[in-house]
Amino acid sequence: MYSQGDRKLIDPRGVIDPTAELEEGVSVGPFSVIGAGVKIGSGTTIGPHVVINGPTHIGRDNRIYQFASVGEDPQDKKYAGEPTMLEIGDRNVIRECATLHRGTVQDQSITRIGSDNLFMAYIHVAHDCIIGDHIILANGASLGGHVQIGDHAILGGFTMVHQFGRVGAHSFCGMGSAVNMDLPPYVTVSGQPAKPHGINSEGLRRRGFTAEDIQQIKRAYKLIYKSKLRLEETRVEIGGMLEQTPALKILHDFLAESGRGILR
Repeated sequence: MYSQGDRKLIDPRGVIDPTAELEEGVSVGPFSVIGAGVKIGSGTTIGPHVVINGPTHIGRDNRIYQFASVGEDPQDKKYAGEPTMLEIGDRNVIRECATLHRGTVQDQSITRIGSDNLFMAYIHVAHDCIIGDHIILANGASLGGHVQIGDHAILGGFTMVHQFGRVGAHSFCGMGSAVNMDLPPYVTVSGQPAKPHGINSEGLRRRGFTAEDIQQIKRAYKLIYKSKLRLEETRVEIGGMLEQTPALKILHDFLAESGRGILR
């Protein structure tokens, strides 16, 4: 519960359920509504006109801008009022009019978001999504239910990811991409439907990947998209490169786990 000393950070025009738990240093702007079952970590800033419903757990040092809707009921006709969860990590930025929904009992009853992510205006994270760390969803990007996004992925403005889709770590989607199958790690795509256009070389350089690592990732990309090997044969070839280039392990494992096929 928020203490008497923290009340100076809570605008009196806000509405906070008495069961909500706000740690020290949380600020809440005017006309925001914090519902039952909400927990907010220290240093988090809630702007004006924000609605947070629970059960929702939010970590430390997040910033949520005006008119965002966080922890609302999932947009799923099977949802029947079960007490499902939204969990958000630390240091995320959630911009204006973003919508992030709780999970459903048909999956694991939780939508989980990591840390250090940027969710720009009007993005949508649907029920049961699993979002990693250091991810950017640009304005208007939308995730269907049960989508998984790997660390450091970037989704350009108005990108759409089909339900149950997976977007691999360090991948990049150009603006307006329609991702209807799994997007492997490191790969850059664009278009409707999205098509591959090489690897995210610039992003990898910025994150400290060596020139040798990038060269080997390019080699793996060519095996997937330029050779005539079947996907399983390609995975075996990439497996043989892991000792020299451990960075390829996430690509190797992603290909092994893809149930719906990858973007081609």
